[in-house]
Amino acid sequence: MSESSTAADARLERFSYDDAIVRMFLAATLIWGLVGFSVGMLIALQLPFPSLNGGIEWITFGRLRPLHTNAVIFAFAGNGIFTAIYYSTQRLCKARMWSDTLSRLHFWGWQAIIVSAALTLPLGITQSKEYAELEWPIDIAIAVVWAGFFGVNFFMTLVTRRERHMYVALWFYIATIITVAVLHIFNNLWVPILSPTIIKSYPIYAGVQDAMMQWWYGHNAVAFFLTTPFLGLMYYFLPKAADRPVFSYRLSILHFWSLVFIYIWAGPHHLHYSAIPEWAQTLGMVFSLMLWMPSWGGMINGLLTLRGAWHKVTTDPVLKFFVVGITFYGMSTFEGPMLSIKYVNALSHFTDWTIAHVHAGALGWNGFMMFGMCYWLAPRLFQTKLYSTKLAETHFWVATIGILVYVLPLYVAGILQGLMWGTIDSKGALAYPDFVETTKAIIPMYYLRAIGGSLYIAGALVGSWNFYKTWQSRPANYEVPVYEAPALKDVAFTPETAPTSNLETVTDYARAWDVFSSMWWHRVWERMPIKFTIMTTIAVAAASLLELVPTFVIRSNVPTIATVTPYTPLELAGRDIFVSEGCYNCHSQMIRPTVAETKRYGEYSKPGESVYDHPFQWGSRRIGPDLSREGGKQSHQWHVLHFRNPQEFNDGSIMPPYPWLMRKKLDFDSIPLRVMAMQTLGVPYPQYEGDNLEQAKADAQAQAASIAKEFVEQNQGQPYTELPDRAGNFGQSIDLADKEVIALVAFIQRVGTDLFKTPDASAEEVSPADSGVLGTTAEKSVTPEPPAPADRTATAP
Repeated sequence: MSESSTAADARLERFSYDDAIVRMFLAATLIWGLVGFSVGMLIALQLPFPSLNGGIEWITFGRLRPLHTNAVIFAFAGNGIFTAIYYSTQRLCKARMWSDTLSRLHFWGWQAIIVSAALTLPLGITQSKEYAELEWPIDIAIAVVWAGFFGVNFFMTLVTRRERHMYVALWFYIATIITVAVLHIFNNLWVPILSPTIIKSYPIYAGVQDAMMQWWYGHNAVAFFLTTPFLGLMYYFLPKAADRPVFSYRLSILHFWSLVFIYIWAGPHHLHYSAIPEWAQTLGMVFSLMLWMPSWGGMINGLLTLRGAWHKVTTDPVLKFFVVGITFYGMSTFEGPMLSIKYVNALSHFTDWTIAHVHAGALGWNGFMMFGMCYWLAPRLFQTKLYSTKLAETHFWVATIGILVYVLPLYVAGILQGLMWGTIDSKGALAYPDFVETTKAIIPMYYLRAIGGSLYIAGALVGSWNFYKTWQSRPANYEVPVYEAPALKDVAFTPETAPTSNLETVTDYARAWDVFSSMWWHRVWERMPIKFTIMTTIAVAAASLLELVPTFVIRSNVPTIATVTPYTPLELAGRDIFVSEGCYNCHSQMIRPTVAETKRYGEYSKPGESVYDHPFQWGSRRIGPDLSREGGKQSHQWHVLHFRNPQEFNDGSIMPPYPWLMRKKLDFDSIPLRVMAMQTLGVPYPQYEGDNLEQAKADAQAQAASIAKEFVEQNQGQPYTELPDRAGNFGQSIDLADKEVIALVAFIQRVGTDLFKTPDASAEEVSPADSGVLGTTAEKSVTPEPPAPADRTATAP
């Protein structure tokens, strides 16, 4: 007896769907979207107008850029994902979400996390790891909300579902929930610090390992937070909007499994020509190129679903948004593998080309898919007609023009940057030796970018007004339909059996392939959520382990350099200020082994130089020059006055002033805690073991006093004086000995200098491998000649 024939005989259960939680996530999506876009506009304007922050430390580019990325990814896109999953999962499972309480805990917990990010990141409380900047208490909250509230609620809904077959959208949701949890947990293993004055943590990974872990996470956060759930959204909402079935069931299977397995390998392509092993870079490139196939398979499956319904696209704004969104997905997933090719990446990396690529995906693919979903959902959730189709059309066209005006100038800017950085003249010298020449050349592109961003925001405002007016016309009380369906346990189940091949006059192998390619076996998996989840987890874990484990177990990958030693306590505190101010958002610390880079910056970066860097600071963008060899190039005085007003030293610089660094007192009391955390990670500080830990504070104070004294000497015997106000009155004189700027200068003066020191033959070499830092070996490098220092004294303005 078949399942359908016995369903009528089974006892029917009555249930309704929880659309209230969907309405809550929909509202949060729109609100946080406008917030994220607005912050993005503010920092975009700060590039051509660096003083736009008005001297307010909490709204500088360095502090707000991670807030913008987190707001757009985790607040806007995140709430949009939850909107889609909570609506579609209930319908696909014929079941209400397992727990209304967990649904509400998920909603309010996620909003609390977003608010926490909005408070901590402008305050400079950050881990500095891209897309994973939030500090450790928030990391724990994310794990609890994602896995404990959302994950449990979703998987228990699958277990208690009334529809035996799991539709393709659910496969992508499963992959999203499992993989994001794995990525988040393993990338956020740290040693925490909690004191009355600081909230801080250091990752257990350092240098090369930290870079590999971060971009295993960072690339796959894009894959499994900004791709797989949106593909699930596409597979559910696009057929609904077009009133057409998915084009190909088989293609959806190939799309899912190849994407899940291949995507996870591609992270190292973010680290081409860096200090990671060559085999890892090549591995990332090869698997990135392989991603073309499953990605375009998904795009084709989506667009061909519209066969026979293309005429609707001319009149239905929902389909307009979906078509453009899927098209941007195809463009982005073509461009991404192309950028992973080493020779292309040599041009594009660190430039605005990457920024254009990211925004084409985030605003084009994710943004348009979400707005299309919201327009489809609004009449159904609010049980009324959409307020205005014309406004929806206006939103579509304004946003489409906006995203094009946004990304096209950035493509031009990125290619121009890469070419100018790498151009060598006929005499073998850099054609554009001054970094600021490139900056000046691309400023017009930043103006166009701001115009495009303004149009995109204007479109979002029009859409939000349309949704608000639709919500206003809702009925006084929402109707809550009650449905009936039998529980799966009450329905007889007939297992899948292999079909018989109809092929004749062919070999047995051909008939076996014909049966296999029917993919009847996958129908079996689609009725077993636990097995399906386990297999998805194995696919992700296997690929992750094969990529990451060699980096940790092959000791020769990261040779120890004898002269590389841990930071002094003051330098460690200065490095934390560097992180706090978001300097890594503009400056890289990774010189690639190319002629142009070594001519511009000096000796290329070695893996062993960063064995004590928790976290690594290689960066992903150059708005300012690389800092890998900055130590010793300028005087203390130059650095301090440069922080006060960068434009005095480099006309055309878009770096903002940092006057608060000269006013804020350095937290010397927290320095022993920072050193102790590093000791826990295996960084050798034998002089501060046991009862000597407090000596770290005294040593930091002594080094700070020495640097402050040298500053005064270099400043013609004068103390630091603030710039005059608008009335021409000079600011007060400040003793810098206990100020944050001194620690930051100490760190910058140290960066990149260890490579040029003379090894101390009498001292016992301390190998990071022996002290707990993973994947290192004792191997001395050939010490290159250090670059000649620049004039170490600047004239006091």
